[in-house]
Order: sequence, then C-alpha cells, then structure tokens
Amino acid sequence: MRKIQMVDLKGQYEKIKDQVNTGVMSVIESTAFINGPEVHSFQKELESYLGVKHVIPCANGTDALQIAMMGLGLKPGDEVITTNFTFAATVEVIALLNLTPVLVDVNPFDFNIDTEAVRKAITPKTKAIVPVHLFGLAANMDEIMAIAKEHDLFVIEDNAQGIGSNYMHSDGSKAKTGTIGHVGTTSFFPSKNLGCYGDGGAIFTNDDDLAHTIRGVVNHGMYERYHHDVVGVNSRLDSMQATVLRAKLPHLDTYNNARRDAARKYTAAFASNTKIITPLVCDNCDCHVFHQYTLVIKDANRDELVKHLQSNDIPCGVYYPIPLHLQKAYADERYNEDDFKVTNQLVKECISLPMHTELDDEQIKFITDHVLEFVNR
Repeated sequence: MRKIQMVDLKGQYEKIKDQVNTGVMSVIESTAFINGPEVHSFQKELESYLGVKHVIPCANGTDALQIAMMGLGLKPGDEVITTNFTFAATVEVIALLNLTPVLVDVNPFDFNIDTEAVRKAITPKTKAIVPVHLFGLAANMDEIMAIAKEHDLFVIEDNAQGIGSNYMHSDGSKAKTGTIGHVGTTSFFPSKNLGCYGDGGAIFTNDDDLAHTIRGVVNHGMYERYHHDVVGVNSRLDSMQATVLRAKLPHLDTYNNARRDAARKYTAAFASNTKIITPLVCDNCDCHVFHQYTLVIKDANRDELVKHLQSNDIPCGVYYPIPLHLQKAYADERYNEDDFKVTNQLVKECISLPMHTELDDEQIKFITDHVLEFVNR
C-alpha cells in the first residue's frame, strides 16, 4: 500500500507535471513575474468557470477577505457577524480593520453558520455577515441573503474551502459558492481543492463598481501608476502561481468528484456504527466538495483516536481544537458560553480523515478499519 498522506500533492502533480513544468519555464523565460499574461488568463478562465463577472486575484486568502471588507467601505466599530467554528483568518481580518467581530454558533448537522443565531446577533451596528462554506459544504445562502436584504447588510462569502461547490437555491437554480453574496473570497493555499504551489487568493463579485474599487485596493490604491486614489495594499497573485492554477482549473470538477467518491466510501464503511456521525453526503448533489472529510465521534475519546491513527501511520486533523471565542486574541466579555453549545461540543468530537484526489480503495479500507477498531473497543 502507498503511504497515506493527509493531502497528496505529489501524486496530483505527477498527472499534470508536463503542463506545470512547461508553464513555469515559460514564465521564467518571459520574466513577466508580476501581473503577467498568465495571471490575466487565469482570471478570465476562473470568471468563466464560476459564472461571475469579476475575479480579482490577490496574494492569499486572508488578504482576499481583508480587501473585500476594505472594498465595501466598512468602518471601525462596524459589527461583522461570522462563525465561531472556523480558521482564525476569517475573524483576524475583521479585527485588523478595527471592525467588531461578532461570533455566533453553527448547526450540528453541517458545521455551517446557524442562521437563527445570525438573526439574534444583529444590532444597529451590524454591517456585514461572513458565512464560511466550511469543509467544502455550501452554507444556507438563501436564508443568509434574505436576512441581509431585510437588514440592509453586506454578505462576504468565505469560500476558501468550498471552491467548485454548487449551491442549489430554493427555486432549483444553481450558483457556484463565492458568487452569491455581494462579494466572495477564496484561498489557493496548496492543500485547497484548487491550490497553487505557494500562496494565492482571489476575490469574486458581480458588482462592477465594487470590482473597480477592489482592483485599486490590491495595487496600492492605484488605477493609474503613481496616482493613489484609495487606500490600498500590495497583494498580487504572481505569474508562477497563476500558471499552476491554470493547469489545475480544467481538472477541478474531476478533483472534486474524486473527493466525493472517497467520501461516499468512507461513509459506507461507517454507516452502521452509532458512535460515528458522518458528514452530509447527498446523492446526485454537488453542494459539497469535501475539502475535509470530518467525523463527529460520540461515546469514544477523539483525542485517543488521533493517537491510535497516528501510531498506525494514518494522518488526521482536528479542525478546530479551540473555538474562536476562547482564543486569547478574540476573547470578549460579550460572549456567553450558552450561545456556543454546538461549537463547544464539536471542538471535542471532530476529527478529519485524509481527503484528497489520490486516495485509493486500499487506503480507505485501511483507514476505516483502524477507526472502527478503535471505536468498537
């Protein structure tokens, strides 16, 4: 059996190496390292894939979130509602801009932001909602957009884990996650479903005026060289990363389908075990791209399971061991533990198994056998 990886980037690379290598060498020979043709081509190709009017590439996913908020003109003291159960970057940028983060709980069945909790958290100072399509599953965007419309709020989609996911609206139509809110963001960190070989990110919007503002923000506030019209930052996707992303983008749906297939096999193996709650998997549904395959372990010690898997050379992840409201940087006396019952339970019980495009049946059986061996003790 091949060595099990949490993410097998090398195996994925082997299948596209000729295109990647040719593209990288072309960039080197052209010396168009910043804002070169590869970046512009990738931008257009991603716009076409997502069905969105504007893609603005940037340096990383965290910058993408910050720039989106800057582009919307949010001011210090404005409240931004987001989930308590996610990576810190989501709330980090809110704090960096001197906005006020307002953390709310998640749903127990899909780990995504609880829309009723969002409603309860709205105050006259609330200006935006940041849903996260956690682990690759689309959040309830119809309800989030309805809440935003009712209260005149912006919606900023954190799509770092969900690129390629299709959200089905209540009327049966579909849209790519990241393109439904006023603005969406993503990360191209190497382990993402669409990842480069360094850092990278992008912002999406259908709003022409917002896109214009953001294009200035990412480039020192310039629309014309040395004319600084808005306060900006230096955040650009470089041409090397763009050529890698161009090689991968045509395969993204295939990659996501391979993840869904692995998820179905995991879920089938655990189906009859009452100590294991598997993630939502819908037949004939492409709303989940399984950036992570995350279990909830009941009536067994999650941390001991981690040790058991690691002792058998099976990597795994705990996303996330400490909720944001208990992180030193984001602790606030406003928060009440009773408001985070689901999050506080999930951080004790969640474990993510290896998930990538190169998983094979032998590896999946080895992993699932060892999980079952532990929980059935």
